[in-house]
Amino acid sequence: MLNSVLKRVESTREKMIQTALEKGILDDETIRLSEELDKLLNEFQYLEKNDIIIKKVD
Repeated sequence: MLNSVLKRVESTREKMIQTALEKGILDDETIRLSEELDKLLNEFQYLEKNDIIIKKVD
């Protein structure tokens, strides 16, 4: 699960950077990708934190 989210983070980050270079940082698509990246990073951190908690309980 973590690897899947991490791959999506990396892919979205690459798309965002490329879009920003081509269209600018204030372009709607760049902003949308930035927001998507924020959500994915939050999801990754949540999953990572819970994975650590589960391992401590085991």
